[in-house]
Amino acid sequence: MIKTDTHLGTIELSSGYLSALIGHAVTGCFGVVRMNPAGATQGVKTAVLRSEPIDNGVKVYTAKDSGKLRIDLHITVMYGVNVTAITDSIRNKVRYAVGCETGLDVDRVNVFVDAMENS
Repeated sequence: MIKTDTHLGTIELSSGYLSALIGHAVTGCFGVVRMNPAGATQGVKTAVLRSEPIDNGVKVYTAKDSGKLRIDLHITVMYGVNVTAITDSIRNKVRYAVGCETGLDVDRVNVFVDAMENS
């Protein structure tokens, strides 16, 4: 649960909503084949459901010093594409999507390329 205090009151966003928003933004980027599980919990969830949930590979947490969001993403990219261009595109798109939809500031977006796939 992410809480933000405004002059009108407190806004609470569920981590599921935020992870799904980020997952949709990432999977819409060119060169991303799929999201990979980020940790044992997501790996078990993927195995039990026998499908890839949209929040797969997304970890969202708030920085203790600044209170801004930090996002970790685990992806598989298409073989033969410029990885730097893909990761820059993902960072920009995630910051834009989170900023527009929630009004929250994103401090850092870490993109981990776990694999390349020929598709």
